[in-house]
Amino acid sequence: MAISSKWLLLLYGLPTNKGAARVNLWRQLKKCGALPLKTSAYLLPARPEHYERLQWLAQQVRDRGGEATIIHVTEIEGLNHEDIVRQFNEARAADYGVLLPALRQLVAQNKKRTGESFAADLESLGRQFADVRRIDFFDCPRAQDAQMLFKRAASLRSARTNTSRPLTAKKFIGKTWLTRPRPEIDRVGSAWLIRKFIDPKARFIFDGDLARHPDAIPYDMFEAELSHHGDDCTFETLVKRFKITDKAVLKIARMVHDADLEDGKFQATECVGIDRVLKGWAKHGLSDEELLKRGGECFEALYQHLKK
Repeated sequence: MAISSKWLLLLYGLPTNKGAARVNLWRQLKKCGALPLKTSAYLLPARPEHYERLQWLAQQVRDRGGEATIIHVTEIEGLNHEDIVRQFNEARAADYGVLLPALRQLVAQNKKRTGESFAADLESLGRQFADVRRIDFFDCPRAQDAQMLFKRAASLRSARTNTSRPLTAKKFIGKTWLTRPRPEIDRVGSAWLIRKFIDPKARFIFDGDLARHPDAIPYDMFEAELSHHGDDCTFETLVKRFKITDKAVLKIARMVHDADLEDGKFQATECVGIDRVLKGWAKHGLSDEELLKRGGECFEALYQHLKK
């Protein structure tokens, strides 16, 4: 059946004595990535597989003495398309947020030598990531944080690296730089660093798909050359690749590392505050461009303070 609506809305009601059925239904809706709007109302993108899934769940409700209706909708009062996508991405970000600490811990525990359970633990986390990715309908930016951590973990089993070749800043003037949407501490700090020491005419765009921007220079993205490598965050990679020796920048690199990777390597907590402010601005709805602008002002102020 062709579905032209943007969204599928499941409305249901179960008898009060069907608590177990209600919990089971909630678990199944959560597993398929449905977004709760209000009590007994769930939303999914209008796709044939989702329609089939909701039909099956609606029948389960009816079999337990309840009522269920599936509605094809194009508009929801009080919520535009961007609001709905944001809520889906916030839900997936929370799912990735559960996974990321375990990944960071795995990397930290196996940094010097991989233990016997490393491969099995990595595979288990990979399955969890795949489960979340399957219901990540709008490419939540948090997914690439996990992908880069998986890359770091995989690199622990392989000594292969071609990321030490120095780069010359003058060859990068006036370029377009690509990074993921909703930039946080490492991406914002790296953008400031790029404009300050590498490419003062840099233009920044935000997209999770490298293929759509073949002429742009990607940074802090999965499979990008200028990204996390080994124990380094992207800011550190840029500092090393472009041979930036400014003492204040080297201090900031340690601060960004600790705020981004949360491994306490340098015990430098100054950028944690900037990270939280950036996350607060993002929740407040600031655009990617505005996050980069305001965050860059924070980094410039920190740099001038350290220079003194």
